[in-house]
Amino acid sequence: MKKEFAGLSSQERKIISHFSALEKSTITTDDLIGRHPCKRTTANKILGRLTKKGWLQRLRRGIYTIVPLSSTTTDPVIENTWSVAMDLFELAFISGWSAAEHWNLTEQIFNSVSIATTKKQRKSIQVIGNIKFRIKTIKKEQFFGIKNIWFGSKNIKVADPSRTLIDILDSPRFGGGGRHMIDIFKQYWHSGVSDPDTLLNYALQYKRGSVFKRLGFLAEKLNAPVSKKWLKVCHDHISKGISYLDPDSPKGGIIISRWNLQINLPIEK
Repeated sequence: MKKEFAGLSSQERKIISHFSALEKSTITTDDLIGRHPCKRTTANKILGRLTKKGWLQRLRRGIYTIVPLSSTTTDPVIENTWSVAMDLFELAFISGWSAAEHWNLTEQIFNSVSIATTKKQRKSIQVIGNIKFRIKTIKKEQFFGIKNIWFGSKNIKVADPSRTLIDILDSPRFGGGGRHMIDIFKQYWHSGVSDPDTLLNYALQYKRGSVFKRLGFLAEKLNAPVSKKWLKVCHDHISKGISYLDPDSPKGGIIISRWNLQINLPIEK
């Protein structure tokens, strides 16, 4: 659809100019009320009118982004996706395969963004602004292991390498699936960013028995540079019952009773 900008009133022009100058990733109803004091119903009408005119793109209820002047459509793929994600899913951080790419733990290129958030979501996969988001909901006490990275004027929260691995071990699909989880696990230990003490402390803080199963088994199987004491801590915290190495892969495979883990993926050292 070819984009056609409708004319702006002087008031609308000031609003667009103001938020453009601030380089804001998103604009909310509250942002507009703060800039242009008015009733909430009036603010919503203004934002709706600017959307119809092609100057704003609605991402979700009450959240908009400015359509770039270079865009040829009124519904473009959103730019600065990480910045927008911080606003869409607050309180949130980039993790999973997206963080793995950032820390050079994978060469695989994914066409979506993986987000961990404390905000409950109806769907774990959402398409917003023509971008697919894979969302993992966590408890507030699991909000740790984050690095603050600045992109322009926006502070982006990204899981550090060890926390990235914990999130992927907890949910392999968050790292692109079981095979990618194993590849990322291997790369972690050869990347120069590995920190066994931090990794183990994060696992203890995260408090998921299945994480310890995958972490301990893979560390032992792939000869990660960890001590017997380190492996014992993992073993002491595994949960009861048998878990799959990859919950999304076909069922079957041998069961490693030491780790209460069924190995339903091939593993090459």
